[in-house]
Amino acid sequence: MYSVKSVKEIQDLNPFIVVGCGGGGEKFSNFEGVEAVGFIDDNVNKQGKDFCGHTVAGSLEECLEAAPEAKSLVIMLPIGAEGAALKYAVQAIDAGLNVITSFRSLSVSENLSLKKFADAKNVVIKEIGPRLDVVEMISGIAPEKSCEVLPKISYVPNAPVIFVGGTSQECGKRTTTKKLGIASMERGLTPAIISTDEMGLEEPTDFNFRAGSLSAMDVPAAVLSAIKYVEDNKKPDIIFVEGQSSLTEDGNPHPRGLSAAILIGCAPDAVIVGHRPNHPYREPKGITEEIKAIEAIEPTKVVGLSINLKNADDDMTLQSFESEFGLPAEDVYNNGADKLLDAIIEFLEE
Repeated sequence: MYSVKSVKEIQDLNPFIVVGCGGGGEKFSNFEGVEAVGFIDDNVNKQGKDFCGHTVAGSLEECLEAAPEAKSLVIMLPIGAEGAALKYAVQAIDAGLNVITSFRSLSVSENLSLKKFADAKNVVIKEIGPRLDVVEMISGIAPEKSCEVLPKISYVPNAPVIFVGGTSQECGKRTTTKKLGIASMERGLTPAIISTDEMGLEEPTDFNFRAGSLSAMDVPAAVLSAIKYVEDNKKPDIIFVEGQSSLTEDGNPHPRGLSAAILIGCAPDAVIVGHRPNHPYREPKGITEEIKAIEAIEPTKVVGLSINLKNADDDMTLQSFESEFGLPAEDVYNNGADKLLDAIIEFLEE
C-alpha cells in the first residue's frame, strides 16, 4: 500500500534531501530523474565534507537553509538506526516535506502513525520496500516481512580466527572444530569454539546458534558478533568457527551461500578443510575445488585437511591425501587434532 514500485513515483517528489551518506544515499541520488539538493549524516566525521557534489550537513534545519527548494526527504539509513530514521521522518513531515524511507531504516507499515501525521500535513510518505510481493509471485511463497534484522558490525579480532570448512555436509566439521579446541586446551591455550549449527551441543563448544536461521545478509554480522562476544567474555588465545555445508558441493546447492556467508563473517587467518571420501549421501566436488573456492572468497590460506575415513577405500590413507594435496592430513576422530593444530600454529608464526 505504501511501497514505491517505480522510480517514476520518486521523480514526482523532486528535489530531495538525502539522509545517510553511504551506499544507500549514493544509490538513491543516482536514480534516473532524481534530483538531490542536500545530504545529512549524524556521523560528525562526514559532516562538512563533500558527498555526491554537496556538503554534508548535520541536521535537517541546516540542510534546509542551504537548500530551501527541497520538497522531499529520503531516509537511507541501515538496520539499527530506526531511532534516527524516526526523528528525521517526524521533522520532515512537520516541515512540510514528503518522505521516502526504506524498510531497512523505518517501515511505514509498522509505523502507521507517521502515515496519519503525513496525511494531516498533506504530504506523501512511502517506503522502498523489500519487494517480497515479487518473491511471492515467482516462488509461490514469501516471508511476511524482511528476514534481515541484525545491525551491521565492524570488528577486528585480537585473537587469530580459524575457519573449519569442508567439501560437503556431514564430513566432520563439527568434530574437527571440537577436537581443535580440546588440543588447544591440552597445550595450555584458551580457545573459543563457536558452532554455527543447532547441533553443536558438545563441550568444549562455548555456544552454538543456527546460522541457517538467518538471512544471508545477517550471517556475517552474527558470526562477527559471536567472535566479538567471546573475545569480550573469554579473552581467548585462538578462535575456532565451525562452518556449514560447502562452497562447492553438488546435489544440494542451497546451503552453499550459507557457507560463504559464514566464511566472510569469520575473515579467518587460516582454514582447515574437512573431507569424507565416498560420502554415502552427499556429492562433494572435492578438496581441490573447495580450497580454490575458499581462497578465492577470502584472503586466507588452507593449512590442513581433516579426513573422515568412515567410507574410504583401503588405499585411501592419510599419507595418500598428504601426498596428493601437499597438506598435513589427520583423522581427528581417532587421532585427535594435534597435527592440524601444529600446522595452524606454524602458519600463524610464519
